[in-house]
Amino acid sequence: MRDETPGCRSLIHLNNAGCALPPAAVVDTMVDYLRNEASRGGYETQRDRSEQIAATYTSLASLIGARPSEIALADNATRAWDMVFYGMRLAPGDRILTCRSEYGSNVIAYLQQAKRLGVDVSVVDDDPSGQIDLELLEKKLDDDRVKLVSMTHIPTQGGLINPAAEVGALAEAAGVPFLLDACQSVGQLDLDVTELRCDVLTGTGRKYLRGPRGTGFLYVRENAMDAFEPAVLDNGSAVWTSPTEYEMSPDARRYETWEKNFAAVVGLGAAVDYALDLGMDAIEARVLALGDLLRRTLTEVEGVRIHDLGRSRCGIVSFTVEDFAPDDVKRVLAGNGVNVSVSKSTSSQWDLPSRGLASVVRASAHYYNTESEIERVGSLVGGLR
Repeated sequence: MRDETPGCRSLIHLNNAGCALPPAAVVDTMVDYLRNEASRGGYETQRDRSEQIAATYTSLASLIGARPSEIALADNATRAWDMVFYGMRLAPGDRILTCRSEYGSNVIAYLQQAKRLGVDVSVVDDDPSGQIDLELLEKKLDDDRVKLVSMTHIPTQGGLINPAAEVGALAEAAGVPFLLDACQSVGQLDLDVTELRCDVLTGTGRKYLRGPRGTGFLYVRENAMDAFEPAVLDNGSAVWTSPTEYEMSPDARRYETWEKNFAAVVGLGAAVDYALDLGMDAIEARVLALGDLLRRTLTEVEGVRIHDLGRSRCGIVSFTVEDFAPDDVKRVLAGNGVNVSVSKSTSSQWDLPSRGLASVVRASAHYYNTESEIERVGSLVGGLR
């Protein structure tokens, strides 16, 4: 797998929660499609490669235990999420329940709709472990004003895995739709939408799936299809049937727009197939083991503090180094051929500031990382002091 990942030859890539290194199969698939477009034409290539394009829907459905008709494609995960959220029929006084670790883009959308429509945004606090408090959620769901439970599965700022399946079960029992942002968990964890009991799930291609940037997808459960209405319709999501009428697509493609980067679409399909060939259970086991090793390695370094919360933790590790700003840690590591990221409070205002943190270093392992790479990172961080 490292041989099939060109970036592994020259650097230690621990920024997989930002953008993972694609395998050669993804790059080759996209370049081949683009060359075909250049020689045949864009519309003609789309027609000739229709089966390859359709296979991306089938592969994504297999990845999360869905049907192809429940999958829609988008140019990023946020756009996919927006297409559902902004199409919800919310009214003044309606309540949205979310979590303390919620992602900034989602929160901005909640706050905008609160200002526009007069809806109430209620944060379900954490339990002592740092994950969403299930008992408190159940109590808050006993309220007719609650119209949506919306939550990030794995936050951008740390290794927490929120108990999504348990949240889904509580929302289902209360008859409230459940929107799950799986941007960091898809491709890292073995997901099944039936077990998660979510009505909607959104994901991206560029992170743990190892696909191209500018790709995202959306799952909408078949029997929940009419519970939401897309925020935007065009010729790709609906048919203009008469001068004054249109019909929406009967399946999840009602959430798509007509124009797409089809080279990226087939690249996404190649990335999903690569993950399916390896097996998501094996990927999850490897990523979580490396995340745990990275946590233990950094814990042994004097002056390092780990900030990951929750009962279950993933391949993302958040930490700080005493006397060093996270941006400075990132800069020094980059100078030594190690890619990490910095998560700032602007993406997690309900979480990091409440813990006295303005930002944290975020190192995120993938299965193509090695134990020796993690040892090297531990040594470099130790050398800072």
